[in-house]
Amino acid sequence: MTRASPQGGPRRRGSRKLPGARFFPARLGPKAAEDEDDLPVSPAHGGGLTLRAMLPNAVTAAALCSGLTGIRFAIDAQWTFAIGLVVLAGVLDGIDGRVARLLNAQSRFGAELDSLADSLSFGVAPALILFLWSLHEWERFGWFAALAFAICCALRLARFNARIDSDDQPHKSAGFLTGVPAPVGAGLAFLPFYLWNETGYELLRQPVLMALWLTLIAVLMISNLPTLSWGSLRPRKAIRLPLIAFTGLAFAALLLEPWWTLAAICTAYLALMPYGLVKYARIKRRRGQEAAAAAGRSGAA
Repeated sequence: MTRASPQGGPRRRGSRKLPGARFFPARLGPKAAEDEDDLPVSPAHGGGLTLRAMLPNAVTAAALCSGLTGIRFAIDAQWTFAIGLVVLAGVLDGIDGRVARLLNAQSRFGAELDSLADSLSFGVAPALILFLWSLHEWERFGWFAALAFAICCALRLARFNARIDSDDQPHKSAGFLTGVPAPVGAGLAFLPFYLWNETGYELLRQPVLMALWLTLIAVLMISNLPTLSWGSLRPRKAIRLPLIAFTGLAFAALLLEPWWTLAAICTAYLALMPYGLVKYARIKRRRGQEAAAAAGRSGAA
């Protein structure tokens, strides 16, 4: 049963918006994560933007300022502040999308802003910080490694934006990402610094090794390797409570021993990459078998 809308057209029962939806227009705000489905964007209203609608983009701008301010501290050789601010930018980058989802404020504008901010905070800023920390001692090839990292980060984000509206995303449909995400790539690039800052072992600052490490992370960012995402992690019920307890302890360790904890997180991520490859291969094989069985049934019919 339908009834007329105030504009004269039919309106179906059940199409009424949720209470308060008019206060949260879905026009601005980044996606929460790369493995998140796109939400419909409502048409623009003539009444202007509310503060809550702009809040996700304000968090994105704060993440951008945090990452770029890290360069300022790197120029003064304050390495812990410089890299700590890039890590803070990663935390804010994870928050802005969640805020956008909570306020129903996602849109293409927010996704573009988020990608541009990520390119600077997790591509340009880490490349310059690591060049000033180590790579400048191997000036020519060290700069090439820094450029490769920044360019690969930008290419990864451009690929992500180009595929937002694409339905052909086998990794995403299986709950995986394609390549290493930009914030994770920045964190991995800083792994030698985490260890150097705690041990003082100068080999970790050696520019040739640093250039090779940075190039490896750059390749992982633009690779087609399926990598684990939050959507692909399904802990069993038996370990959920211990996992919550472990997460709390990990947060406490991050406060007490931040550099060792960040190094441990990076090591765990790298160790889980082969597991992600095996898990995706299993899913892909099962999908192929299901497709073949469906084709056989249709052929028999």
